[in-house]
Amino acid sequence: MTLIVNPKNRQQEKVVKAFLEALDIPFEIENENLPDHVLQGIQRGLEDFEAGRFITLEEFKKKYPVA
Repeated sequence: MTLIVNPKNRQQEKVVKAFLEALDIPFEIENENLPDHVLQGIQRGLEDFEAGRFITLEEFKKKYPVA
């Protein structure tokens, strides 16, 4: 059986890890770091939004109607 647990912060991570270790349950830790180009794209998107360079979903639908 596989369980996927997503702690929200370091404290939760420590508690879950300690719990699994106390019960002698094997587990693996995977870090989900995003590649630099993805992080840069997110940053550019946030900067565009803050600068007012965006359109609403309704404006997008009008500009690009589905056939």
